[in-house]
Amino acid sequence: METIILFAPLVGALIAGFGWRFISIFGAQVVSTSLLFLACALSWVVFLTHGAHDHPIGIMSWIQSGTLNAEWSIRLDRLTSVMLVVVTSVSALVHLYSFGYMAHDDQFRKGEDAYRARFFAYLSFFTFAMLMLVTSDNLVQMFFGWEGVGVASYLLIGFYYRKPSAGAAAIKAFVVNRVGDFGFALGIFALYLLTDSVRFQDIFEMAPELAQTQLQFLWTFWNAAELCAFLLFVGAMGKSAQFLLHTWLPDAMEGPTPVSALIHAATMVTAGVFLVCRMSPLMEFAPNAMAFVTYLGATTAFFAATVGLVQNDIKRVIAYSTCSQLGYMFVAAGVGVYSVAMFHLFTHAFFKAMLFLGAGSVIHGMHHEQDMRNYGGLRKKMPYTFWAMMLGTLAITGVGVPSVFFTLGGVPLGFAGFLSKDAVIESAFAGTAGGYAFWMLIIAALFTSFYSWRLIFLTFYGKPRGDKNTHDHAHESPSVMLVPLGVLAVGSIFAGMLWFNSFFGHTDTVGKFFHIPYAEEENRDAHGTDHNKGDDQADDKAAGADKEKGKDKHHYVFTAAPGEGAIFMAPENTVLNDAHYVPKWVKVSPFVAMLIGLAFAYLFYIRHPKWPAKLAENQRPLYLFLLNKWYVDELYDAIFVRPSMWLGRFLWKKGDGAVIDGAINGVSMSVVPFLTRLAGRMQSGYIFTYAFAMVIGIAVLITWMSISWGAN
Repeated sequence: METIILFAPLVGALIAGFGWRFISIFGAQVVSTSLLFLACALSWVVFLTHGAHDHPIGIMSWIQSGTLNAEWSIRLDRLTSVMLVVVTSVSALVHLYSFGYMAHDDQFRKGEDAYRARFFAYLSFFTFAMLMLVTSDNLVQMFFGWEGVGVASYLLIGFYYRKPSAGAAAIKAFVVNRVGDFGFALGIFALYLLTDSVRFQDIFEMAPELAQTQLQFLWTFWNAAELCAFLLFVGAMGKSAQFLLHTWLPDAMEGPTPVSALIHAATMVTAGVFLVCRMSPLMEFAPNAMAFVTYLGATTAFFAATVGLVQNDIKRVIAYSTCSQLGYMFVAAGVGVYSVAMFHLFTHAFFKAMLFLGAGSVIHGMHHEQDMRNYGGLRKKMPYTFWAMMLGTLAITGVGVPSVFFTLGGVPLGFAGFLSKDAVIESAFAGTAGGYAFWMLIIAALFTSFYSWRLIFLTFYGKPRGDKNTHDHAHESPSVMLVPLGVLAVGSIFAGMLWFNSFFGHTDTVGKFFHIPYAEEENRDAHGTDHNKGDDQADDKAAGADKEKGKDKHHYVFTAAPGEGAIFMAPENTVLNDAHYVPKWVKVSPFVAMLIGLAFAYLFYIRHPKWPAKLAENQRPLYLFLLNKWYVDELYDAIFVRPSMWLGRFLWKKGDGAVIDGAINGVSMSVVPFLTRLAGRMQSGYIFTYAFAMVIGIAVLITWMSISWGAN
């Protein structure tokens, strides 16, 4: 079953890419999509019936050289099964959605209908590469999948090859990711040097030893675990678009909208989060590196949220939202609650894919208009799309009932993003003692609510703006595009509540879900507080009563050794427990931030639609700073691009032109003619001249031979 899941997309890519001439373009679309739905169905079977951690499923011997042994195997644990569901579900729905979206594309000329088969082949190839990444049992296999999704993203972002902006965006994504991948490769080299293996299990078992090892790098010595963790995270920074290596993600919106939903919302950009969680046995022994992950994730969440406030392209707003939500995931992983990072990754896949596909439906209905300032009043024109986008917005902004007010069986009621985002924020407070990361996430939550509701109000409410003819002909998308939205809406509503306890419940519940060994143990603090209870009202009251009475209670702690279970949280890592006992105002703060953002968006874009322009004019420097994305691209242009172009131009003009061409031209124009004229003078035509030269030559030869033999 697992082998079918892995290779079904590859078969679909090959058939669509090379066999469409035999089975027709429509047949290629049907075959590739059917194989993805088969992989999706089997992935859900694996996810729902997954037992204890299994041994790797061998596929074939792959790379063997000296002590390097990288077999192609499937590592099937809970972390893998979660990613299988995310990747195949979103990919299958994107394949189906693409039937309608790519049916008639203005970017291609008459007679070029084969682009649809090529597009589906690229989608399926990307899915195969992503599945290879998440099922890998060693770092080499993971790196091949890592680079495979990079190639596929290059092809998909630049799919509209006649658009210069699309080609530039594809190159930018490829180059920026290579920067991160260089760090990832260095991390792999370092781990192989230290452990003599690239297998995850071997590396995990040696993680405590790595924490006691010093490694020389860049003319100084570093703690081996810290250095390897940091280098691996550099790779994650590029793939998951964290601050400083984020610049490729918004530009990637040049690709077709289904590409944005598949790659830049739910799958490829989460590969970095998956890498950090997969390497949790190593990360737990690198506290400084994980502190860096936490701070950078919080900075990314804040940065992207600020930029999203002023974007006008509907896809770019959602792209910066993706960048911000990835920061949330890294904060959760950085404070050591990897299950919560995966929880937000899991729920984010549903509502963010739905938002992107909903945006694609709007763009499709508005004849490829993407500027929200030219929308307005589309609620009645596109009712199904409106409700899909509304549900996605309710999920991403965090609409629900805070657990301090009401829970159902210990589970808060709310949309998927409400439960997972609140879990991240509560973990950030517990892991940083209410520090920088927590406050950045709260502010980002407020901004997320503002720009998300801004998108809804500008698109579906108010009076129509922009071209009147475009509005008059706006229409709802076909059913083949609406069905995926409906399926994703179900996940956006229920995914958080259904799996809340599995990702963020009691220690024993999380341990069972991820197959992490745990044991019942006394863990009372000086005040007698039990740190392992859930966060429902009954548990809060019980904890308060126990605190007053000073009673001791049993609770569960993780007892796993590195490599046992799908993720590793050290016994002294109590953030998962502590997150349930944060103050009530912390639990309510994301909800309050959501309401504030909603209120301001309503005032600015419904009640007083002239306010945004006035505010932008009054705060012109700040507005331009945000509109130009903190000028990071301009900074890179000044530091890297222009000096590189100057150096290239200098080497071209001075090096190649003046030195190389000048030397060759100088020799050919002066030295060669001089020697030619000199040789010409020696050709007199008189026999006695040639005879004299021969005599001189023989005399020189005899003299040289006599001296040489005499010396011997």
